[in-house]
Amino acid sequence: MWRAPILGLLKHYTKIPNKSPVFDPDWKENGHMDDAVRLLTDSIRSFDIVGLRYDVLEVDGRTPLIFIEVEPYKSGTGNVLLYGHFDKQPEFTGWHEDKGPWTPVLEDGRLYGRGTGDDGYAMFSCLSALAGLQEQGCAHPRCTIVIEGCEESGSPDLPFYMQVLSPRIGTPDVVICLDAECGNYDQLWLTTSLRGMVSGTLRVEVLTEGVHSGAAGGIVPSSFRVLRDVLERIESGNDGTLVDSLHVSIPEWVSEQSNEVADVLGDTIVERYPWASTKRYDQTDLAQMVTSNTWFPCFEVVGLGGAPEPQFAGNTLRPNTDAKLVFRLPPAANHEKVQSFVKRELERDPPNGTRITFNCDVGESGWYSQPVQTWLDEALNEASDLYFGRPYKRMGTGGTIPFMKMLEDQFPACQFVVTGVMGPHSNAHGPNEFLDLATAEKVTCCVAHVLHQMGEGNQFN
Repeated sequence: MWRAPILGLLKHYTKIPNKSPVFDPDWKENGHMDDAVRLLTDSIRSFDIVGLRYDVLEVDGRTPLIFIEVEPYKSGTGNVLLYGHFDKQPEFTGWHEDKGPWTPVLEDGRLYGRGTGDDGYAMFSCLSALAGLQEQGCAHPRCTIVIEGCEESGSPDLPFYMQVLSPRIGTPDVVICLDAECGNYDQLWLTTSLRGMVSGTLRVEVLTEGVHSGAAGGIVPSSFRVLRDVLERIESGNDGTLVDSLHVSIPEWVSEQSNEVADVLGDTIVERYPWASTKRYDQTDLAQMVTSNTWFPCFEVVGLGGAPEPQFAGNTLRPNTDAKLVFRLPPAANHEKVQSFVKRELERDPPNGTRITFNCDVGESGWYSQPVQTWLDEALNEASDLYFGRPYKRMGTGGTIPFMKMLEDQFPACQFVVTGVMGPHSNAHGPNEFLDLATAEKVTCCVAHVLHQMGEGNQFN
């Protein structure tokens, strides 16, 4: 049921380069976002769901948001909010010769292309779960579905829309988010924490124009060297350790959970990445690796500017070096405090003759969940056993979903089911991203099972 009709729609969706606004400032003029909205809303009509209505909200130049309401079926109880997004990361390089970001390729049960699993499948998964329940005459609760268009930019438009939609959403008992990772493709995974994020551009200027490197060397400092020195204020170049101000106290349950994840996943914790060398990371404590990936801060230079490609470089001392920086923050860290600290540290005491600026473009705090209620724990286990043949597992995730912290602040008593399909080698944000179709189908069935258990009133037992 899930694969045949939706696969064609996902292929069309993959072809649309609807990059998130941070990566395509001219998104409105380019029209790709509107193309994606048309494809997705047209596809809603292909689902036979009683009591469904939808709107597309686009206000004051904000990215569009698809909002779907489905009335309870068979007197189903409860109120559920389901979430996904349809904007995409940029192309990136390194795609296999027969693949590309906007070229859907089906191979060995996996659909390759940008946005397939992050997060193009989400709306189809939500609607398939509801359509399947109604087809079988099974009760489900009232459901609202939010599919936003700027998650990859930090969801700047979402708070506005959530305020507008608040009367229509009401107070959800459960939130189901379909934008997270899975530790493997063998069972359902529940995400228990997400890191926050701060990103911005660091610019080091030493001159107004480039000059002869021989004539200026020894007098004018290298902007690249100054940039390296400044980054040492935040991160040790020797081992990547970040300053204490970016760390938080880690809850006791994290260690236990990391050990469980290490026991289940083993060496795939390391082997899931496309290492350039056969020599692997020196760290052998897999559980500590999991904790480092989910509750430690980390930092990466994801882009560099101010320098030509090596084959076009002359013997010129460049006037400036720019670096796009991304900080992943512990789930309990306050992104505003981190943002102020990072800016202050990077810009303070510039070496003579240099100008240093750090301009932040995205800042989001992380999130971590409270333990799920007994009925939901049982429903998740039943679903995973039924469709995967194994019990579900819990893990933290190193990425960021701004929506989760926003919802927790708004609905502190709500239960969260944060799950997804991006497992080993699926490479969200990178080259050769893929959606494992069998996993997407099983996750969809698990969502349907939870919705049915709630519709039957089991949350009140």
